[in-house]
Amino acid sequence: MFWTRWIVLLLWWWEAATATAASGQYQQPRQGDPRADPHQQRSPPPVEPLDFGFVPAAVYDTHAYYEPGTIGILFHMVHAFLYIVQPNSFPKDLIIKVIQQNMGGLKFEEWRKPDNVVLLLEGAYYELGFLVCATVGVLFVVLVPVLGMCFCVCRCCENCGGEMHQRQRKNADCRRGFFTTTLIATTITIILGVLVAYAANHNLSSHIKSTRRFINTNIRDLKTFANNTPAQIEYMTAQYTTVKNKVLSELDNIGPLLGGRIHSQLEKEVVPSLDTALRMAGTMRETKEALESVSSSLQILQEGTDALKDSLSTERASLSNTLSDPACTNGAVSPSCNAIRATLFQLGVNADFSKLADVDFALENVNTVLKTDLSNIIQKGYTSFNDTPRLVKEQTKNIIGALPRVKGMLDKIGSEINGFAKMFPVEASLANFTIFLNQGQKNIESYYAQIDQIDFYRWIGCVAVLCMVVLILSFNILGLLCGTCGYDKQATPTSRGCLSNTGGNLLMAGVGFSFIFAWVLMAIVTTLFVVGGNVEKILCEPLASRQLFQIIDTPFLVHPAKKNFLPGMLFQNPNIDLTLGSMYRECYDNNGLYHALQLETMFNINSFLNRTVYNKDLAKVLENVQVDIQDITLLEQEGRDNLINFANAGIGIIDYEAYLAEVNKGTTLVDLLTFATDLEAQADQLPRGALENALKGHASSVRQIHREVVIPMEQAMKYVRARSTLSQSIKQLQKTSKDLPVKVTNILSAIDASEYLISNNASHVVKQETRNYVQSLVGYFKQYTDWVHNSLTAEVAQCKPISNIVDSMEIVACSFIADSVNTFWFGLGLCSILLLPSIIISIKLAKFYRRMDTEDVFEDSSPYSDTLFRFPRASAPPICADC
Repeated sequence: MFWTRWIVLLLWWWEAATATAASGQYQQPRQGDPRADPHQQRSPPPVEPLDFGFVPAAVYDTHAYYEPGTIGILFHMVHAFLYIVQPNSFPKDLIIKVIQQNMGGLKFEEWRKPDNVVLLLEGAYYELGFLVCATVGVLFVVLVPVLGMCFCVCRCCENCGGEMHQRQRKNADCRRGFFTTTLIATTITIILGVLVAYAANHNLSSHIKSTRRFINTNIRDLKTFANNTPAQIEYMTAQYTTVKNKVLSELDNIGPLLGGRIHSQLEKEVVPSLDTALRMAGTMRETKEALESVSSSLQILQEGTDALKDSLSTERASLSNTLSDPACTNGAVSPSCNAIRATLFQLGVNADFSKLADVDFALENVNTVLKTDLSNIIQKGYTSFNDTPRLVKEQTKNIIGALPRVKGMLDKIGSEINGFAKMFPVEASLANFTIFLNQGQKNIESYYAQIDQIDFYRWIGCVAVLCMVVLILSFNILGLLCGTCGYDKQATPTSRGCLSNTGGNLLMAGVGFSFIFAWVLMAIVTTLFVVGGNVEKILCEPLASRQLFQIIDTPFLVHPAKKNFLPGMLFQNPNIDLTLGSMYRECYDNNGLYHALQLETMFNINSFLNRTVYNKDLAKVLENVQVDIQDITLLEQEGRDNLINFANAGIGIIDYEAYLAEVNKGTTLVDLLTFATDLEAQADQLPRGALENALKGHASSVRQIHREVVIPMEQAMKYVRARSTLSQSIKQLQKTSKDLPVKVTNILSAIDASEYLISNNASHVVKQETRNYVQSLVGYFKQYTDWVHNSLTAEVAQCKPISNIVDSMEIVACSFIADSVNTFWFGLGLCSILLLPSIIISIKLAKFYRRMDTEDVFEDSSPYSDTLFRFPRASAPPICADC
């Protein structure tokens, strides 16, 4: 076991070396650090996953699985029979008590103690089924030869059916048919038992040869295990370079990386304030465009309104002069003139844009504000803030300058790891183990010829035993054939033919050989039943359910001074909670030997961490990171003044309601066409004359004004667009001017808060992000540690060959040998038991086939020929020359 200890030690070393690389390099910040604000701390960003590849996997050839096929039906029948014989559960506690109370040796006088008597009775109760069956078998073995001898003596005295005389009965044919049928059924059942036993015998021989495959594949898997383990360990050693290169790359790019972290942390507050200011710069330009639109649209609308206003004023004065005519004073005309005079005010414009105040003063102020390029000033703030990585890079030149020294530290760690690996002669030990396996394989193969020879003799012996049964079956079958074919219903018992007589003699010969062989067969069956049945119930079944491991793993059972024998044997430390069952389960799942042997509980890793991997100099290099970003200016004073001037530009004092009211009004106070139509209707009510014609002329003039002035104003694109633009621009200006000073104040406050955060709290952010940066470097080592731990647990030195050896032994011992042996005695026992009814039936049936010496003859005892008065008498048969 020397080689196993070297493997265990090497696997432990790997866990120590890789765990150190992550946990010992840097000190984590304490939870109670007074410099950290718990309300502002955030979880560190996820570390970039490293690709360590895959550990070279070992491919094992052994498939420890057995499917018996068709013969499995017989195996299940035997298991069912054994369950009927022994339905009790596995006596684990009983076996443990027996072993514990007899660890000092088995003495006969010790069994007289009450405790041992109780255990003996419990064992007898558990074995009750086997004891009953074994007792029956022993009685069979003892009584059958005795009964056979008594039967022979009795027959020689012409008793027990030895008298060659057969009484004639009316149901003779029915009895003969019953005995024949029963003997045929018994013979067929015995044949099935012979076939079952022969199949089990053949199955055992065939699988004994396939056992070599299990031996070869298991040894080959152990060689694969020994050859692949050094390569797997070397691969894990090489992956330390991946971590080292990643850490050096991170340190080489500390400016962009650490600066980017700081920038990302601050941009949550800084960028939104700058974005709001930048949007306000866009609002300034939009405000200027809106004011220009209002100014131009107002001028266009005022020009059109003035022209319409002049035309309507002229027409209203002319119509007023007409109504001043003396004809309107006539009593009949006067009401109509007064009615027309009352509507003269309606000849006027409704939307009078000339009374609206212009926005030139606000436009002039906004133009003055826009002379300062606020967007460019804000972009300078963006540039200054985004220049954080460059500032960090310039202020961390000492880290970059220390890279050669850091690389030397990491190389030293790698060298110490490699040097520690070379301290142990693992390859030499595994090479010796491989030589041991080769030699062991040769030694095992040297016994193959002897095993084949022993198996051949065993096969011959089993066939010879079966030949005993076959011999009896031959006599029975031939006796049935000869007796059935030679039987003549017309022949009397003394005149039966030779063929029939031969059949009866063959049946009696079968009876004789049954008495000779039955007890031998039952002795074999009983012996195999007791041994094979108990092997199945006490060894195979608990091994399949792994209860056998629970017995072996019972504390202080294997060795009274060792709690757990496996770690006591391997590591001289029996207190480790390592059991054979747990090791088997881990190996069955194809986990690593490191995890299966629980090596993490054996060694003190901290001493190795403090002595080799943990490097305080590397931690000091990173602790000296100092970054100052207080010189960042987000918004210059010129930009601040520009925002304040925009808030005071005067767009808030514009009378937007007046503008919207005029825009929403119609062009004229009344529809001119309606007015003209009403005027003509009033004129038609006047007497014909100059006044009527004058009023109708005025109506035509109003229609002309509507057609030549109003319709062009309402349909001309520039007026329509001017009105629409004026409405939209006024609404936009109204929306912009709403709480404009408050908005500007909020923007400036947000920028002040961001600048305060940078100037006063930047040191905390820098320290926090520096810690996160260091934690990310530690995280790479932690990844390597976790990867190595997972690899050692599941991929390195996978101990599947160990569980395969146990499973292969179970298959060979239980599935190949025990099941075949149990099936053999099951079939042979069936034959042995059925020999008893075969003997009885054959004796009974032989009477109907053998030629008797005497027969029943009926004589008349009365002068009357009535058969009621006939009495049988014995009569010898006539001498037959042919017989």
